[in-house]
Amino acid sequence: MEKAKVYFTKELTPESALKMFKALKKDLPGRVAVKVHSGEAGNQNYLHPEFMKPTVEYVNGTIVECNTAYDGERNSSDKHKKLLENHGWSKYFSVDLLDEEGPDLELEIPNGKVLKQNFVGKDLANYDSMLVLSHFKGHPMGGYGGAIKQLSIGCASSEGKAWIHSAGKLKDQSILWDNLPEQDAFLESMADAAKSVAEYFKGNIAYINIMCNMSVDCDCCAVAEDPCMKDIGILASLDPVAIDQACIDFVVNSDDPGKDHLLKRINSRHGTHTIDAAADLGFGTKEYELIEVE
Repeated sequence: MEKAKVYFTKELTPESALKMFKALKKDLPGRVAVKVHSGEAGNQNYLHPEFMKPTVEYVNGTIVECNTAYDGERNSSDKHKKLLENHGWSKYFSVDLLDEEGPDLELEIPNGKVLKQNFVGKDLANYDSMLVLSHFKGHPMGGYGGAIKQLSIGCASSEGKAWIHSAGKLKDQSILWDNLPEQDAFLESMADAAKSVAEYFKGNIAYINIMCNMSVDCDCCAVAEDPCMKDIGILASLDPVAIDQACIDFVVNSDDPGKDHLLKRINSRHGTHTIDAAADLGFGTKEYELIEVE
């Protein structure tokens, strides 16, 4: 597989996010789903809708999210819709909770390492293309969160999230957290699920990773640590594996002393195994050319 192109700018503004999308020279046809993280109530690090506004408007996209599989303000449609209003997403954009109604859309993964099916919100079928806007940061279970996590856990329905977290053993959230699998099986399940969504859109998909507010904790945490290292910039690519690998490389090569705390979280959870598994599945490559955009 030839090297993927990953575009980068140090400039962290709403306008530069749009500039990075334009650098991809990628038309997203038809109805465009824009996958974001709505941010758990109480979280101080999530990226606000104002930052995404120029890019979402440019692609004429609909913000899409799915309910969670753990307690909080996003584990039911009623609560999640209220949070989307409180966080401003509904103020600026059309918003679609993909799994507000069942049944789930089942995506086959015939060559998955762990999973052979993935369960996503059924409304995903209403879209022709997708823009994945990811806040790159740490994560308490996956080690880090970026494009691959948005494709997998992010697009999975509430039951689908339980399916991924349990490595394909169960969909019942009430018993999930007492039945977690070996860590690498979970990470490989995320890679499997991500592949199914990436391939569902048949190339009509693009990725932007935003490296700011980088805490060891995810935006799903109501109580999260403050960022531990300085902001880095914005990356864009048509390859979800390459863009996540590039973000990891930026952290590793940073001279910021705070990187050690973030890398400890990533490495303690085997976080980069997700990238390795995704590359092995063949829907992206770890080899990339970094192109700086002024």
